[in-house]
Amino acid sequence: MSPSSPRRFADPEACVDATLARLGKRIVLGLPVGLGKPIPFVNAMVRRACRDASIHLTILTALSFRVPRGRSDLERRLVAPLAHRLFGDAPPLEYVSLLEAGTLPSNIEVTEFFLEPGAWVSNDHLQQHYLSANYTHVIRDALARGLNVLAQLVALPGPDDALPGHLSLSCNPDLTVDLLPHIAAMRANGKPFALIGALHRDLPFMYGDAVVPEDSFDFLIDPPEREIRLFCPPNPAIDVSDHMIGLAVSTLVKDGGTLQLGIGELGDAVVHGLLLRQQRPALYREALERTGLLQASGTLIEREGGTTPFDRGLYACSEMLVDGFVDLIEAGILKRQVYPSARIQQLLDEGSITETLDAGCIDALHEAGVRRLSYVDFQELRDVGVLRDDIRFENGMLVTPQGLGIPVNLDDPASRAAIATHCLGARLRNGSVLDAAFFFGPASFYARLRGMPVSRRRQLAMRGISFINELYGPELELKSSQRRDARFVNTTMMVTALGSAVSDGLADGRVVSGVGGQYNFVAMAHLLPGARSILCLRSTRKKAGAVSSNIPWSYGHSTIPRHLRDLVVTEYGIADLRSKTDSEVIRALLEIMDSRFQGELVRSARASGKLPGSYRIPDRARNNTPERIVAQLRPFKDQSLFAEYPFGSDLTAEEQALGRALRWLQVETSTPSRKLATLVRALRTRSTDATLLPLLARMQLDRPASLQERMQQKLLALALFATR
Repeated sequence: MSPSSPRRFADPEACVDATLARLGKRIVLGLPVGLGKPIPFVNAMVRRACRDASIHLTILTALSFRVPRGRSDLERRLVAPLAHRLFGDAPPLEYVSLLEAGTLPSNIEVTEFFLEPGAWVSNDHLQQHYLSANYTHVIRDALARGLNVLAQLVALPGPDDALPGHLSLSCNPDLTVDLLPHIAAMRANGKPFALIGALHRDLPFMYGDAVVPEDSFDFLIDPPEREIRLFCPPNPAIDVSDHMIGLAVSTLVKDGGTLQLGIGELGDAVVHGLLLRQQRPALYREALERTGLLQASGTLIEREGGTTPFDRGLYACSEMLVDGFVDLIEAGILKRQVYPSARIQQLLDEGSITETLDAGCIDALHEAGVRRLSYVDFQELRDVGVLRDDIRFENGMLVTPQGLGIPVNLDDPASRAAIATHCLGARLRNGSVLDAAFFFGPASFYARLRGMPVSRRRQLAMRGISFINELYGPELELKSSQRRDARFVNTTMMVTALGSAVSDGLADGRVVSGVGGQYNFVAMAHLLPGARSILCLRSTRKKAGAVSSNIPWSYGHSTIPRHLRDLVVTEYGIADLRSKTDSEVIRALLEIMDSRFQGELVRSARASGKLPGSYRIPDRARNNTPERIVAQLRPFKDQSLFAEYPFGSDLTAEEQALGRALRWLQVETSTPSRKLATLVRALRTRSTDATLLPLLARMQLDRPASLQERMQQKLLALALFATR
């Protein structure tokens, strides 16, 4: 805790003054991943450093979001009104604007350990100052780089939270929780540090390790005016390939197990597949049969996952609390509670006790080897509800409110009976159905969290990243007991033919995103009994009009080494690479890659001596084409399954149609020859079709006022017809 109550500021500039007065002019400012950045304070600090070159400001962070603006005039016509509707007049992060413009002054340095995917590949500053680190090592590395300020958004308790004097780290306990002991040590040693909280009344008050006393903070910013709008990216579109991947992954999740999901549309597709499995089992089974998943991977699915609805349900332990987890809770899938006691968790999982407590619970503890209750045992059992709150531990005895003292010797049947009669709680408590470290998502997601009853919100426990991503440590036994049959689902850009994964960077060293927690989860899957790592990727990518395979023979960069290969899923199926030889790995990947590139891979493998000359691709894998999977899912799309936005969207129907059209147009004009051909086709397109008028009006192209606008109108009309 800070030595005194936190100083409060209404003006971020005044907080900047106080920060500089405490720390001097060398500031290493830590900001949370994604949502939790206090934009007014950050901008005030950046502006101050821009005006005063004697200030050296380093910003350590990840995922610095930008309000979308569009890259072309057509995109801006679509995006500008949408961005205003979603983000209002929220100011941009000024250091991001300076990075975009290439005008960041030399006394300001921005270091990120996870970049907005694909957004900064050509930015020299961020490429040169990127920090490659596992998520669990970021605090270590930030402290080594002189971190002396941490600033983040925090949430106030609501009337039902009944926690006066406390705040919630809400969307970002991930690094702050792990940093708090270090801050306390620095304060104890007289080393200056500033922990800054910016109150935001739209942030949901979250529980778990996120709840901290107000006096943990040195400074609190409480603006008198209404806060700027929270960053709320809309749900991404899910295409046919993503849906096929999500459907396959949903078969690998075992009832009663544990689920981790990565960020983005592939995570949403997995949630959709799980919901289909739970809510429409007959159609789900039909989809698995029609797509050939059961025929190709039936034995694997039966062993590692399942196809029937969830009875015991799932527990989620995930870096990110994705909004799809709320859908899984409401559907009765995410309901397996875990408790902060390894012994109780093990007894619960093996069926020796239930969540409703009776005398058998004390007997089960004895049978599990508990002979006498220590004070530590007493605290643990009281925390999970086995012992009532009004029971005390005094002089080696359990003492009831009436003063009855009961020996803690569980070897004595009479003591066990007395404890069961006078001390036992009614139900287990303090369980969680989800543990996560950070969140962001659409505005409706934040509203759903805010609107949850406190009892439900308490079951969504927000944790430090070391709890989520790290297995080893003092809580090893607890984590191992909770994370039963874990499925760690993440995305990757490429998987080489020998099984290494390329997820964060390019062969020339440029960074696309970051390692984040992917290595942590893959390693955990190889350490936990019954756990599996599932890496998902689209089988191909398209750039400048050319299609390439995402399963190459080799690649000049690797995020996950080949010796940690496990399950890989593409839109064409599942490859189980664990315990496989090199030849077997290549064969498995050939069966789930696009058929247009199989021959080339076979030739490379044969040339390297990794495949025999007699090898032949199985017949079932010789028609892995986009056209095939579109045809396979078409009957289900007619029944409103596998929709582009299965969870709704902040985009109107018109904006969704325009988005599809602009994505098509981007591909069709990606090379000079394709652009010329598209322009010729556009000139022949009838752009006055009545059905197009509302869409053209939305883009302010219904009445073109110039030659350029007339050409844009025709191009847009062509794209709308092509994607209708």
